[in-house]
Amino acid sequence: MSSLLPPVRNKQILAVSDLTFSIKRKFQQDSDMQDVWVKGEISNLTNHRSGHSYFTLKDAKSQIQCVMFKWYAKRLKFKPSPGMKVIVFGSVEIYEARSQYQIQVVTIRPDGIGELYKAFEQLKIKLEAEGLFSEVHKKPLPKYPSVIAVASSPTGAVIHDIINITRRRYPVHIILAPTQVQGAEARESIVRSIQLLNRMNVDVIILARGGGSIEDLWPFNEEEVARAIYYSDTPVVSAIGHETDYTIADFTADIRAPTPSAAAELTVPDVSDIRQQLSQYDAILNHTIKEKISDTSQRIAQYESTVSIKRLYEIVNIKQQRMKEMNRYLQRLAHHKIDITNTRFASAYAYLNAVSPLHTLKRGYSITLKGKTIVSSITQIKEGDEIEIMVKDGMIESTVNAKNDREVV
Repeated sequence: MSSLLPPVRNKQILAVSDLTFSIKRKFQQDSDMQDVWVKGEISNLTNHRSGHSYFTLKDAKSQIQCVMFKWYAKRLKFKPSPGMKVIVFGSVEIYEARSQYQIQVVTIRPDGIGELYKAFEQLKIKLEAEGLFSEVHKKPLPKYPSVIAVASSPTGAVIHDIINITRRRYPVHIILAPTQVQGAEARESIVRSIQLLNRMNVDVIILARGGGSIEDLWPFNEEEVARAIYYSDTPVVSAIGHETDYTIADFTADIRAPTPSAAAELTVPDVSDIRQQLSQYDAILNHTIKEKISDTSQRIAQYESTVSIKRLYEIVNIKQQRMKEMNRYLQRLAHHKIDITNTRFASAYAYLNAVSPLHTLKRGYSITLKGKTIVSSITQIKEGDEIEIMVKDGMIESTVNAKNDREVV
């Protein structure tokens, strides 16, 4: 047996790590092992505190180890759980420390409608807990919009239905933001359209597409789309699929319309309804005015029956007569006050005139002044002083030659 073995040469002896590295390189060079989609059931799931996820992907016959590093794991739109059937995308690699092959997973998708619903419920619970569905954040629609924006496919029947219904109901300007509403790039397209329309002067945004399967409507269940709707400053109306179709976008939008046609009816009023309402207002206003006129006429008639014109004239004449009497009384009172005042003035004038120095001069007396001072005693002057003597008809200038202190009796 041993003689059949080739001779051992040192250069042919490999270390375990060298062999493992060689195997790893062969995996990397094999295109069938790179960028593969593999489906199976998740088991032995471990979410490490580092952010990496480790799990086993198995089917009825085999199983394979999988690792998903944190920068890929945090991009998932749902939370993987044991027992969940999924499709993973990645490359088969060798974990050199254990010489164990595994799939380095880049992304995970639920496998089958049941798993899609599970992902839908997970995201719904998450966003509801954050308050994205709360009525507190819902914005009211303007009653009479001027500009409506529609984010939808430009080629589908949806945009034509919305245009036809809105123009039939109400004169409004419609802006179309061409948007991919299905496929791998739909999520980014929807988010981009909402953000673009928020920078434009529009009153309402209608996010719309026709019916389809849950896979077709899945872009409207994306977390990025829900947050774009939530942070929109412009009210958003969701009109996605049929009446029985519900998406995450419906829960986040300010108003959910069961169909795109219903969205058109919700966003604009009907001109015929406005005309009918105005007609009702006109009838109510006319009725109110007629009631006011009738009520006022009745009050005037009551006043006329209570107070006759003849009696009114009598009252006016009595008031005028009283005013005339009051006027005469006031005139008499004023004259009496004037007479009393004149009498008091004459009496005061006579008294002042009697004690006036000028009146004394008229009786033959005189007043002697030294400068501006009245001389009332000989002690105020001396010989040689210049004095003035005031008499009734003028002034006498004199010089004191002598003074005599003879007492005047």
